[in-house]
Amino acid sequence: MLLHHYRFEPDTSLYDLHAFRAELAGSRSPIAPFKAALRELQTRLDDQFRAGADIRDLVRGRAWYLDQLLAIAWALQAWPDDGIALVAVGGYGRGELHPHSDIDLLLLLAQDDDTAYREPLTAFITFLWDIGLEIGHSVRSLNDCEREAKADVTVITNLLESRLIAGPESLRVAMQQRLSASNIWPADRFFEAKWQEQISRHYRYNNSEYHLEPNLKSSPGGLRDIQMIGWVAKRHFDTEQYTDIVAKGFMNDAELRILSQGQAFLWQVRYALHMLTDRAEDRLLFDHQRTIADMFGFRDTPERLAVEQFMKRYYRHVTALAGLNDMLLQHFDEVILRGKEALETVKLNERFETKGGYIQARSRTLFREQPAAMLELFLLMAQHPEIEGVRADTIRLIRDHRHQIDDHYRDEPRHQRLFMAIMRAPGNVPRQLRRMNRYGILGKYLPEFGRAVGLMQHDLFHIYTVDAHTLRLLKFLHGFRKSDAKSDFPVAAALIPQLPKLELLWIAGLFHDIGKGRGGDHSEIGARDVEQFCQKHHVSLHDTNLVSWLVEHHLLMSMTAQKRDITDPDVIRDFALIVRNETRLDYLYVLTVADINATNPTLWNGWRASLLRQLHAETKRALRRGLNNPPDRDDWVRETKTEARSLLQTIGVNRGQIDQLWDSLGEDYFLQYAPSEIVWQTQGILNHNPSPLPLVLISAPTADMAEGGTKVFIHTRSVDDLFAATAAAMEQLGLSIHDARIATSHNDWTLNTFIVLDSHSQPIRDPAYIEEMRQHLVEELDDPDDYPTIVTRHTPRQLKHFKVPTEVIIEQDPANERTLLELTAPDRPGLLARVGRIFMEQDIAISAAKIATLGERVEDVFFITTKAGEPLTDPERQQQLRERLIEVLGV
Repeated sequence: MLLHHYRFEPDTSLYDLHAFRAELAGSRSPIAPFKAALRELQTRLDDQFRAGADIRDLVRGRAWYLDQLLAIAWALQAWPDDGIALVAVGGYGRGELHPHSDIDLLLLLAQDDDTAYREPLTAFITFLWDIGLEIGHSVRSLNDCEREAKADVTVITNLLESRLIAGPESLRVAMQQRLSASNIWPADRFFEAKWQEQISRHYRYNNSEYHLEPNLKSSPGGLRDIQMIGWVAKRHFDTEQYTDIVAKGFMNDAELRILSQGQAFLWQVRYALHMLTDRAEDRLLFDHQRTIADMFGFRDTPERLAVEQFMKRYYRHVTALAGLNDMLLQHFDEVILRGKEALETVKLNERFETKGGYIQARSRTLFREQPAAMLELFLLMAQHPEIEGVRADTIRLIRDHRHQIDDHYRDEPRHQRLFMAIMRAPGNVPRQLRRMNRYGILGKYLPEFGRAVGLMQHDLFHIYTVDAHTLRLLKFLHGFRKSDAKSDFPVAAALIPQLPKLELLWIAGLFHDIGKGRGGDHSEIGARDVEQFCQKHHVSLHDTNLVSWLVEHHLLMSMTAQKRDITDPDVIRDFALIVRNETRLDYLYVLTVADINATNPTLWNGWRASLLRQLHAETKRALRRGLNNPPDRDDWVRETKTEARSLLQTIGVNRGQIDQLWDSLGEDYFLQYAPSEIVWQTQGILNHNPSPLPLVLISAPTADMAEGGTKVFIHTRSVDDLFAATAAAMEQLGLSIHDARIATSHNDWTLNTFIVLDSHSQPIRDPAYIEEMRQHLVEELDDPDDYPTIVTRHTPRQLKHFKVPTEVIIEQDPANERTLLELTAPDRPGLLARVGRIFMEQDIAISAAKIATLGERVEDVFFITTKAGEPLTDPERQQQLRERLIEVLGV
């Protein structure tokens, strides 16, 4: 189908067909000239692509030249009569061919009996294979076409787009008559089947145009969505050109321009992909995004990488195409197919009504005469949850009038009151914000948000663009209000009804990442932006301060839970001093949980949930106790011992044995563990002695515990390289370590506790597998010197294309007389084992570790000392350790 005012004229100078025929006539075998012609044609097309030729000329030019070559090849065969035709179908039938597009051919027979054609057909198909064409072909009679098209909507879709290459045109016309809407698949049935097909396709591709590695054809907003519009319109209007659809009122010039520009961009990217990979590749993988960005002239800037600029353009195009697809198909359904149905109309006010459950403007001039109605529409939907959506004609009116939203519009008090009324509505506010974004209103009203539309970060941690992530976060926040959230997010579900003002949560979520891509700290930029927003929208000073604080500190809770030792009372107190009150704490907790879940589905697991829950509970306890009345460490230790000893004596453990063991452990041990854990470990150690084998205890969360990880406690003689051997043994079992507490008693026995999850980030609960884990760890740790060298497994493809620098930050933790080492490095199998070996080489002891895997990188924190138990303060030793870690992990 042809697009916006474009008419294809073949460039006959691209390849000399007359010379080709002459060469063919003088050749002993036609195969070599055909092969040479195809190679030369593609080379010249590729050269023109690199030189910036119109992509439409290249895509259609390749199809046109292939038509000529196939017609010549067809004429080489001795066909018995005119009862057969060579027909291009599918994408080739539309006249579109990329370097490695499918070449779909139909060998169309007038009669069912193909006996007379079998020999030349076989010879023709074999010849096409011999010259290197990868074709998809079918041999069908007119009856076959009709029968198979009736049974399968994909068959009729393929056959609808046909073009004669050789043979009698009357055959193709006869096929089209048999396939007409008056005979099979009338427009309404065809539309319904294709719409369901599109819904299923979108679902397979995460129902989002913001996929990290999108499929150019099948992802929402991709080429299939463009084709979908053409298929439906063609079936109803029987037209070959989009310009004809405009003339029939199905689409307007502005929409045709979006379609034309979007298709041209996607064609450019697809052509580049085919050229780079030398195959029919439609996935825009990380492998190729950087190369294509460079090919298209994007260059790195201090603010954004070239690849991020390129992908932003991609996302903007597919977002526009996806929205256009939605609107046009809804319009087709409402106006063309169901236009004569009697739908109930309910008047909402003088400006709006609902028809068949969908809201619509009562006047086509409404938004021009009363621009405030563009916001009022979304307020009405928030106030009336029974409204299912916006009717297509009104969506079109919104698109046509949204340009009126400028600085003057934003400064109008009435518009500001309307926007805040939306934010304060009792219903599903995030749904209305998503609709506003879909129709281009949100980015117009909030230009800061508009700049974030389509903005990606080229890593495996942030798998959505900034706007998509933000809207997902808001969706999670609303989800916490539903009854089923109590099982998956019990703390958030309990807290969100207690928050004084939900609109402050929506605003904080909307602005939390809005400063990205603008240079500097995005949290600080967002805090300034949201403060200005609140002042302009007359939010009270108290509420403004709260929202601004939330945006500025939206990463504080997750970073504290993941990187700090939250069993340390001083860490809790430091965090509480920043938070200051319980209201901030509750808002921050709910925002943090939504942020993690909306960033990457793989990030949220039971262990991360338990860390945040523990940090929230301990901080609330500290705030209620008073920041000027911190707990005394000696009292903490004494209370923990008293409770644990009482529990142990209740189950019959001798007090003398308890005290003898505890005297060797040191006070830090009793700060790190809850009384129940101390009981579990103490009982295990006393029952295990005097066995020479390592003690391995494993405790899994019970089946009714949604949060937590599987705990592995190891008690054995302290030997060099034990941490490295333990990490290697666990990785060999397919376990991922998320937390480690490393302790050594005064008599050189270790008390190491690890929190582990399986490869799906779930705790291990199967008793048989837990026993297998225990036996494996006992056997491997019995003699660490014999532990085999860890074999580096294949690095996942995606990780190869992210240059994650290895960074090492070393700071002192004087309150605990230890050194904090923060490591950022590319994730890889065996990483913790390598780190452990380096610590062993450098005579470093580990007291605790916080392990965080974020997409393609790890951000691990180790609390270390020298082997003598002193902080690592020597600058020379620090530099030596830093250089060794970078040397080993940076490759």
